[in-house]
Amino acid sequence: MSEETNQEFPSEPTPDLRSKSGETDLPEFLSRDAELEQLHAALEQAEKRVLLTQADAENFRKRLRRDTEDQLKFAALPIIIDILAVRENLLRALSAAANAGDSAGLRDGVGMVAKQLDDALAKHSVVEIPALGETFDPNCHEAISQMPSDDYDAGLVAFVAQGGFRMHDRVIRPSQVIVSTGPKTS
Repeated sequence: MSEETNQEFPSEPTPDLRSKSGETDLPEFLSRDAELEQLHAALEQAEKRVLLTQADAENFRKRLRRDTEDQLKFAALPIIIDILAVRENLLRALSAAANAGDSAGLRDGVGMVAKQLDDALAKHSVVEIPALGETFDPNCHEAISQMPSDDYDAGLVAFVAQGGFRMHDRVIRPSQVIVSTGPKTS
């Protein structure tokens, strides 16, 4: 073989890894890789924080929208409560006119006003809560007393002292009722 083919290729000089203090330094490309990894990790954390903040902001917007819709939905509540008192008085007047016997015109007129008021309430999603003969439900009935009743089983509403009302899905005034304890025992 010739001398040319056995000749070694000149190698690159090996960098001196020792600093002036005698400690070895990492090559420059290794320290850049480490710095790049740190920056990449910091970027990922920042992206996670941004996503969490965006999710929190979206949840806040949804909650605010829901609260605003509820406020609008029930904005008329105070006036509805006042109108319900008027309705009760109209019904009492109808009852008094029925007992008087000779005031058919008054009874018919007040009856038409009561029906008009009921229609107006229904237009605004205010409906009466059924109570008489129904199973007592503390979510929509307020028991003011209990009494024995031959007509109603125990736990059923035997008498309605004041009607209750619901607006949309919310009870705005519970029915005040007397609950049956069952038939009288001798």
